[in-house]
Order: sequence, then structure tokens, then C-alpha cells
Amino acid sequence: MTIDAHQHFWIFDPVRDSWITPEMAVIQRNFLPEDLEPFLRQNGVDGCVAVQADQSDAETEFLLHLAEANDFVKGVVGWIDLCDSNLYNRLEAYSSFEKLKGFRHVVQTEADGFLLQPDFIKGVGTLIAFDFTYDILIYPHQLKEAYDFAKQLPKVRFVLDHIAKPYIKKGEVEPWATDIGRLAELPNVCCKVSGMVTEADWKQWEGADFRPYLDTVFEAFGTDRIMFGSDWPVCLVASDYGRMKSIADEYLSAFSPEERQKVMGDNATRFYNLD
Repeated sequence: MTIDAHQHFWIFDPVRDSWITPEMAVIQRNFLPEDLEPFLRQNGVDGCVAVQADQSDAETEFLLHLAEANDFVKGVVGWIDLCDSNLYNRLEAYSSFEKLKGFRHVVQTEADGFLLQPDFIKGVGTLIAFDFTYDILIYPHQLKEAYDFAKQLPKVRFVLDHIAKPYIKKGEVEPWATDIGRLAELPNVCCKVSGMVTEADWKQWEGADFRPYLDTVFEAFGTDRIMFGSDWPVCLVASDYGRMKSIADEYLSAFSPEERQKVMGDNATRFYNLD
């Protein structure tokens, strides 16, 4: 089974979705399962994981509703207040939703030190009781903090989104690469090869632009801890679905069929316990 381990749905709201700036006008509209499904079929993708884009309980409920109505949406990564004093009970209630697999907070917009708040660490640790995962969304300068955070929670299953958004447009590899290597030393951390085109030159990127970053990630995490994700529809600011997926396909052409299958589906299926 081929899985797109990272994509989004939304009904566009210019106030709530103010992060979608004017130069991203192509995605200033609604994106729903009926918009994605044709692209999955055209590109041989069997299912996807819908990840939160808004930090609200309504977002989690919205995604769960879409997943319930569409079989190809195999899992949901929602949002919850991980510092809520009633978190355990709220997670217990959410545990009845089979397609809810984990949670994410948009840490890339938070001040330094956010991940290391005791209440936040405690909250993420509570996910263990219900076998929920946690997606780490950060920028490169937050990788050291992410290591200190994840090291304190060895039983939580983590996945790093978008390879931590390195500065591909500038061609900068260090210190991102060193920090990626250190984070990968933690065996409970996986990595999504996703979101890369939006960190490149939107108008002029080439497949070769991504090779130093893919080499780094594959050397650090290996094919057992990497999963493919499109970051659709955000990727549309720089690429259509097929061209974006071709970056992973072309890179993986040098690997064995078994390794390719791990990255393109098996790892996501195992990590998120997808059916």
C-alpha cells in the first residue's frame, strides 16, 4: 500500500488562514477529499494521512468527519491543548475514534523553549497511554531543542515533519545536517520526506536541489524510519502533485524494491497503525 503520510484539508478562511499569504494565492481556496482523490489515483497512492493546519478542537473534529466519510483518508493527526489539566480525559474520549492516530502543535511559530516547557512535555508524555503519536513541526534552528525534548520522552513515537524545513533555496546544509544526525540518534524519532518544494525556489527548483538534503536524511534515519508525504495542497505553490512525488520516486530508484516500499507506505502504515 502506498501512503501519502502528510496532507491537509481546509475550508478557506482568510482570517483564520492568514498564514496563506498573497504570494500563495493558488491555495487561497477550499481543499477537500474530492479535490485530492483524483491526484492520489493518478499517482498510484492508495491512501493518506490528514494533518491539522489549524490549532483548534474544531479542526480535529473537521478532519475526523472527513476521514469517516472517505475510506482513502486512512488516518488523522489532529490538534489538542497538550497543556490542558483535563488532557487525560480528553484523550480517553478521543481514543474511541479509530482513525485518530496522533496530534501536532505548530511549534515553528512558537518562541524558543516552547518544547521544553514542563507542562508541554508532560502532556506529550500522556499520549503514550492511548498509543497516540506526535508530529514535530519546527524550523532548523529548533532542532537542538527538539532533540532535548524527544530525549526526555523515549516511549513516545515521534515523526519530524518536512525534514525540519532546511534552507533549500539558499543551498544551506549546515548546521541543519549535523542537527538532523543528532536527532536521528533517538530511535523513537522518524522523519517525513515532505514539504521540500516549498523551501526551494518556487519558480526554478530542480530535482538535484534536494539531493544533499535527502542524502543527509536517508543516511541519518535509514529506510526504516522515513516516510513520504506530499504536503498537499501547500506544495501547490511550487509544484503539482505528480512532479512533487517524482522527487521521492527518482531518489528512491537507486534503492531496493523493499526499501522503496518501506518509505512509500510501509513505514507510515506501521507508525500510524493504519488499516
